[in-house]
Amino acid sequence: MSKGKFKKFLTEAPREELETQLLDLYSRFKEVKEFYDFSFNPKEEELLNTAKSKISEEYFPTTRRRAKKRRSIPQNLIKHFIRLGLEDAKILDLMLFQIEIAQVYTEENEIKATAFYKSMLKSFRQAISFSLEHLLLEESRARMLKIAKKASQQQWDNADAFDYSIENLLRED
Repeated sequence: MSKGKFKKFLTEAPREELETQLLDLYSRFKEVKEFYDFSFNPKEEELLNTAKSKISEEYFPTTRRRAKKRRSIPQNLIKHFIRLGLEDAKILDLMLFQIEIAQVYTEENEIKATAFYKSMLKSFRQAISFSLEHLLLEESRARMLKIAKKASQQQWDNADAFDYSIENLLRED
């Protein structure tokens, strides 16, 4: 159904029918329920803290013996929060937290997999793009500089790429 036809349906349908359909959607689809629950009672800080706990658990597990260090977990959380309409600054905070927690992990644990460093760089560049797109550069500049500096201090394979990304960021500003 096209958007125009859908709008026409909404204007012509009786209110009771629309209410019935919305209740049906709410009870059938988890995503619809989450959207309305978030819309009417956001609890953004609680959601953000839960997400940070999940990300931390990837590097510092409390139940498993080995850290999984999956980038997909924070990426899926970030996408979910974007869909829900979480405040941009909080999404950026989560993006940067993901890299910072990885750096805390690599202070104590050597990672030889090049893919890990590539994925962290990709996350870093996404955070930079997000901050520029949503005009959050001033709020996040210090954290981004600290991340790039720490990548150099820890001698990450691609530390120069972090520095290059920051240099380009500062030039664009």
